[in-house]
Amino acid sequence: MTTPRSRDSSLRLARETRERFVDSTQALMAPMAATVLDRLAADAELIGTARAMQEHRDDLLLFRTVEADWVLGVQSLWHVPIASSSGIESAAMPVSRLQLIDDEVVENNILASRLALAIHDTVSFEFSDLRLRIQELEDRTELPGGDVLRPDTLARLLVEQWLETGLSRALWNKVQVTLREQLLPGLFAAHQDANAFLVTQGISPQIDLKRLVRRTGLPPAPVGAALPGVTSSDSRSNSLHRVGQTDDPDVSRAPMAIAGQRARSLLANLKRFVSEHTGGQASGVTGPPPVEAGQGIDKSAGVDVAGGSAEFLTAIVDAGRGYRRVAGNDEGGATASAVWRSVVELRRRTNELKRQAPTTTDKATVEIVALMFQSILAEERIPFSTRVWFARLQMPVLRVAIADPGFFDTLEHPARMLIDRMGSCVMGFDAADVTGSALEGEIRRVVQVIEQYPETGQRVFRLVYDEFVVFLARYLTQSESTQRVMSIAQQVEQKETMAIQYTIELRKILDDIPVREEIREFLFKVWAEVLAIAALRYGGQDERTAVLKKAASELVWAASAKPSRADRVRVIQSLPRLLQGLRRGMTLLGVVGDPQEKHIKVIGDTLTDAFMSKTEAIPAAQIEVLALRLAHIEEFIGEFSGGTLPLDAASIELLLGVDAASLEVVPDTGAQVRPEMVEWAHALQVGTWFMLDHNVHVTQVQFVWRSERKQLYLFASRAGRSFLIQAGRLASYLQAGLLVPAEDEALTVRATREALAKLDANPERLLS
Repeated sequence: MTTPRSRDSSLRLARETRERFVDSTQALMAPMAATVLDRLAADAELIGTARAMQEHRDDLLLFRTVEADWVLGVQSLWHVPIASSSGIESAAMPVSRLQLIDDEVVENNILASRLALAIHDTVSFEFSDLRLRIQELEDRTELPGGDVLRPDTLARLLVEQWLETGLSRALWNKVQVTLREQLLPGLFAAHQDANAFLVTQGISPQIDLKRLVRRTGLPPAPVGAALPGVTSSDSRSNSLHRVGQTDDPDVSRAPMAIAGQRARSLLANLKRFVSEHTGGQASGVTGPPPVEAGQGIDKSAGVDVAGGSAEFLTAIVDAGRGYRRVAGNDEGGATASAVWRSVVELRRRTNELKRQAPTTTDKATVEIVALMFQSILAEERIPFSTRVWFARLQMPVLRVAIADPGFFDTLEHPARMLIDRMGSCVMGFDAADVTGSALEGEIRRVVQVIEQYPETGQRVFRLVYDEFVVFLARYLTQSESTQRVMSIAQQVEQKETMAIQYTIELRKILDDIPVREEIREFLFKVWAEVLAIAALRYGGQDERTAVLKKAASELVWAASAKPSRADRVRVIQSLPRLLQGLRRGMTLLGVVGDPQEKHIKVIGDTLTDAFMSKTEAIPAAQIEVLALRLAHIEEFIGEFSGGTLPLDAASIELLLGVDAASLEVVPDTGAQVRPEMVEWAHALQVGTWFMLDHNVHVTQVQFVWRSERKQLYLFASRAGRSFLIQAGRLASYLQAGLLVPAEDEALTVRATREALAKLDANPERLLS
């Protein structure tokens, strides 16, 4: 029971609570900034491409410069809401006024909303109790906008001050996981402390649970199961495609083109069907020409304006909110009955929307989208806990389909791509691997962000799609073993690429210089690799790399004829240092023991011939030009234009130091493949599942990573076995049908096909 107190006393207590809360949150800033700095310092120590290494160093330097400004700025802004009992209004305008906001602000708001959702997930129960206690003290029905206690206020201030100090959104995305790991536990403790303080003051020791039955901005997540008696329309759930076998032999020869043609033909048939049954009114699936990304949206407005009446679009948003409110109150868990109740509710609201539709084509669009999602929810391989989040996308997707006819005109519409990408990823996992995982959490976050910005149309789908792709790349490669494989593979690829570049440039430099063939071979086949690995490890202009470059020019000079006594004396004096430098370089490359001695013997024999003037003389001017060109060789080498790298499976396994049973390195064999197969290999999407037939064993694998220059591709099986495949070999496997997609068509394409089949059988339902 709450202790009675005066109005002034209650307001003072509310203010004191906020001050305690702010003191706790302010104390989090310095440790959080220090953790971010440590993370960036660790990244700056990583070995990678020259560009990536420079970016890491730039990020570290920038954050060091503005770290104090960010910390102090956030701490001072957190005190602003306390100055007024009404709080401060959010700088982010409501979605209904997005016409006043440019793209930058919308994207910044979405960054903040993502953090706000993470905060809310962590402190939801403590925040609910604290909110009710403060509302009781201040006699409010809701906390004011901009109140420092609200998760969205905290998140917005952090993001705004980050950008205000000159830090970028890209850097925020880079360190946001680190930020959350430091911030969220502290915020949970701050909420706990504030609640404990109010309880000691006699404020609502027991929360009346009836007060929590209300509409909130973040409804609880519904959970669901397979639909009773509903299954996919084909036998895909019983067996995957057999490797190398398809109904159409052309599919294995040009799968992307054939699949694209079939899907576009399906969309054309759908539009034709709807046009025949609705009279082809200018809306929805038979509306204006396809809307490309960025078109159909007023850039200054940030809202969709392509089609559909404003009243009907608002009705769709309201229907989605109503569905979430009902589904969010369902405590049935991941059961068939819980999902069935959700499906019934969605169908009921679909029928209501069809009655409100201003045109027959709008009515048809509502039915088609409903049938598509019915198919998606019936997909048995989507885990129960994930399927319900797909259900919550029905109304946002419907709004896009009404306002933006591009949804039915192109396979590249962001809404389609998002659903397809999420679906293709989760369908390969066991349900136990997805339920409760970070993958499920990311799908939940994606859906909640879309729900929060309904009027931004396809723009929000594009944004979260890009974010989901970035998340997948991180999520699928988070294990230590995978990280090690990636790191070594990336270094091997880069070293081999640089070796080729150095070899090409050395050939150009030595083209007009009369150097013995033995020395040429050594420089091209050994020393180019030495320079490459030194540049990769130390940097192209490092003193240690410069010494190795100088050794190459000294070797060329030493191997030329020495007719004068002075030159012979100079060779004798410099020879021990030269040989020591050559040995050091070969050791760096891993050439030791007998192989190293063989190279030294060949070089020694050549130098003996030069001492006796049995080799050609090289003018001093040419040696000087050679030395100067080698010292700045990076300025002359060109970009690697592709082709096959001479990768060696044994050397990669040796560098990795892992059990060969867990990793299979599959290098290129030089087999000829068609250009379209190489293009297909380069276009593979991270997260996609395939059936791999390797050495007579068929394994379901997921594509998890490709190297920067697209020369190495990593596939992982659920059993823990990985395959590192070189680009040429991957293309040949695709061409031969030894690697085929586990799904022969995208999730939304299959859903559209099944929707059209139902409409063919019962066309009256389109307008009923």
